[in-house]
Amino acid sequence: MARLIWTEPAVEDLEAIADYIALDNPQAARALVARVYRHAGQLALHPRSGTRIPEFDSEFHRQLIEPPYRVIYRVDADTVYLLHVMRTERLLRPERLPPT
Repeated sequence: MARLIWTEPAVEDLEAIADYIALDNPQAARALVARVYRHAGQLALHPRSGTRIPEFDSEFHRQLIEPPYRVIYRVDADTVYLLHVMRTERLLRPERLPPT
């Protein structure tokens, strides 16, 4: 079983998204956060279950889609680092990822 580590940027991304949604619908914000955490939890058993990131050619970086968001993560041996949470339509800039 892989160890999951939520990095500070990923937590901040998800908190900012939830805060924005909560302005209109606090229940929807809580539901989204729960869905993202539940979906990311599958990575403990299946670290490579996400798809490759189309705009960034890396065998270590992958993404999970929880519409309308995607969770960017890196697999390193038996550890999964959750790096960012962002809208699916936004492009990931490679400089936002830490070096492997």
